[in-house]
Amino acid sequence: MFVDEARIYVKGGDGGDGCVAFRREKFVPFGGPDGGDGGDGGSVYLVADSSENTLLSVARKVHFIAENGKRGGSKSQSGKGGADLFIPVPLGTVVRDEDGNFIGELLKEGERLLVARGGKGGRGNKAFATATNRAPNYAEDGGAGEEKWVLLELKLLAEVGLVGLPNAGKSTLLSAASNAHPRIADYPFTTKSPVLGIVEVGRFQRIVVADLPGLIEGAHKGKGLGDRFLRHIERTKLLIHLIDIASPISSPLDAYRIIRKELESYSPVIARKEEIIALNKCDLLSTLEAQKIARSLKKEIQKKEVFLISAVSGKGVKELFRYAHKHLYASH
Repeated sequence: MFVDEARIYVKGGDGGDGCVAFRREKFVPFGGPDGGDGGDGGSVYLVADSSENTLLSVARKVHFIAENGKRGGSKSQSGKGGADLFIPVPLGTVVRDEDGNFIGELLKEGERLLVARGGKGGRGNKAFATATNRAPNYAEDGGAGEEKWVLLELKLLAEVGLVGLPNAGKSTLLSAASNAHPRIADYPFTTKSPVLGIVEVGRFQRIVVADLPGLIEGAHKGKGLGDRFLRHIERTKLLIHLIDIASPISSPLDAYRIIRKELESYSPVIARKEEIIALNKCDLLSTLEAQKIARSLKKEIQKKEVFLISAVSGKGVKELFRYAHKHLYASH
């Protein structure tokens, strides 16, 4: 189950109380103060973990509370600090407070983000001894740990995003080109969730590709599944716009314009990303007919490369991804 949003409660551990104690020592009032300080409470951290690919585990648990610090002891012994709590989340997780204010994001393996600081341990009575008060009989209470609700949002980390109308063939293309195995809905509509795949384009050359659920007209307004997954395109550097060349429902140009409208309505930044057009299912048409459609589309959109491919037969797939890799790293 793919979960890309979660609301969780995090609380740092409370600090341990300071201790009131006295040692027995001749000529020292009450034997002298020797109460130790309480330990600090543990803090709560989010940690980027590449083995996580969904927010499902944190969404299920909801409450995350770090360990409290221990009370200080006699003989000036400090209490043990509470253990920090580390919550693994997928790379690409964005963190906000309940008002939507940005707290941070986790993009690299092992990267940590503090979300709830533990409380400070209270001072024992030894810390309050002065020349005029050599036997204080009070200590400090430990501080409360920070607590809050935070909002987590996952944005997939991929170099290339596959976009297109439902049934354009994105899942088939990614399955054929990489080791990904997208789950397909049991109705002719769309992939169930975004899927990442690694496409090998040559020796030691690879690109990370995200298969994004099919968009429909009105997706940016919340229609269908599109608005929930458009965010995953935000981090990609390049879009491959897949179009069903043999669709009986819409012409390649109409299909292209529908998706372009959704991207532009959702985010002008996304709409400005580099884009390659791939006309899929060309094996269902004659070579001459497919080439004629490709030329006609290229004439309309201009300045964008148009590829004829078949995800099922593999025709043109290697050339498409080799071009994408070359385009991505042309400046390197």
